[in-house]
Amino acid sequence: MFSDLFIGIDIGSSSLKALAIDGATGQVAAIARQALPYQRLPGGGCELGAGAIGATLDQVLGTVAQQLGVRVAQVRALACTGHGAGLYALDANGWLVDGRAVASTDQRAQSRAEALAREQGAALFDEAGCAPWAAQPLLLAAELLGTDAFQRGAAHRILFAKDYVALLLCGEQATDASDASTAGLLSLATGDWSARVIAASGLADVGAHSFAPLTPRAQVIGQLLPARARACGLPAGLPVAMGAIDLLAAMEAVRAQQRGRAVAVLGTWCVNAVSAPAIEPRPAVSAIVNYGQPGQRLYMDNSPSSMANIAWATGALGLPDAQALLDLAMSAPLGAHGLRFLPFVNGGGPGAGYVGLRSQHTRADLARAVVDAVAALHARQLGRLAACGLDVSALTVLGGGASDTRLVRLLAGFLGRPVERCAHDESGARGAAMHAALSQGWTQDGAELGRMGPACDVVEPDPAQAGAEAAFLAGFNELIDRSTAAAAAARQGNP
Repeated sequence: MFSDLFIGIDIGSSSLKALAIDGATGQVAAIARQALPYQRLPGGGCELGAGAIGATLDQVLGTVAQQLGVRVAQVRALACTGHGAGLYALDANGWLVDGRAVASTDQRAQSRAEALAREQGAALFDEAGCAPWAAQPLLLAAELLGTDAFQRGAAHRILFAKDYVALLLCGEQATDASDASTAGLLSLATGDWSARVIAASGLADVGAHSFAPLTPRAQVIGQLLPARARACGLPAGLPVAMGAIDLLAAMEAVRAQQRGRAVAVLGTWCVNAVSAPAIEPRPAVSAIVNYGQPGQRLYMDNSPSSMANIAWATGALGLPDAQALLDLAMSAPLGAHGLRFLPFVNGGGPGAGYVGLRSQHTRADLARAVVDAVAALHARQLGRLAACGLDVSALTVLGGGASDTRLVRLLAGFLGRPVERCAHDESGARGAAMHAALSQGWTQDGAELGRMGPACDVVEPDPAQAGAEAAFLAGFNELIDRSTAAAAAARQGNP
């Protein structure tokens, strides 16, 4: 007898993925993935055309439907997850403004964010859990569309990535607290849209009405449209449920909160997070997220500085893919013969670049320095969380980088302890599939939902490298501290 199937869709910073999970076994019944054609633009821009999103969605879901064959009739519901922040601004007809979305790695509002941070950063962190940063939706809207975009009717409403995909599926506009709070748009105290944050953006005629209604996760928001169903081969009328931002979806997939585990996501962004009861006074972390769980917060230290660096180095060194970059890097020793790399190619730090480059350094050293820095930055940020009194001792590693045991072992070595990893880059989509299952009456603590989680294993650090890894991390932290201080002094015009 066939069992129920649930589909999770994940729109990320590089690709769109969909998978169907068998509710009885937790096995993947079908999976498809396709790269998204993000366009890099002058000034740090990163955009994605609306037509590309729709076409990729149809193709990926169509592949899932083909893989399911007759089992497509057992699909019970869908839900979406996706990267946070960026800009998905709609016009009055529900179309993306100028036919484009803006990615969360876009840097064109950096100067605007820095100016606002100098003026109101502390107050905005206290209000919404994060200081201004370049890819926040309202700052991008002000920078790219104009501060009067809503006043003159050029923009009508702002969604997030997963919500735009859901709009394509069912025609309904809705969002949830995890995306809105991660973008720094919700009051930590009330859980509602923050008038103070909205006013600080400088946009005229923007208010709570400019955002989609906040909807609880796993609540059905609409049904799969007949035209979309025909395009992808799924049954029309399937329930489409509210999902969560990719971080929270992945955490829920591995049941991090229930098991008391922190997570490190080795994705485009360097994300390190732990769920804990609300703490007062608020710790000095990168972001505090009110994700809709009463009394709980996500505490995060993060920046757009993880596998994005490896993607950059892959292209810069003329390698075919990230695996080739990692293979090349691991042919050089830890520390790359004294070469260091500042892993901030997408911003979020003092700037990217090599330090200590000499003529004797090889391509392998160039690659190794990038890999060392990516793992070390995760360890640094996890250490910052721990310094705030948050328990990150039990850690699960997620994201595309988790598929390479060597990279995860390097992180474990910097931390000085074993780490759990989910080796398959599907945790976000799995979490979305779980939200689809919850929308159909499954319970959060039920055994059925637990079966839908991905398999994990444990990666041990290399004891022979313990001393060298500790020394490297100490030196890396000192380098980041010095570089950050120098960059701040330069911005203030000090020598």
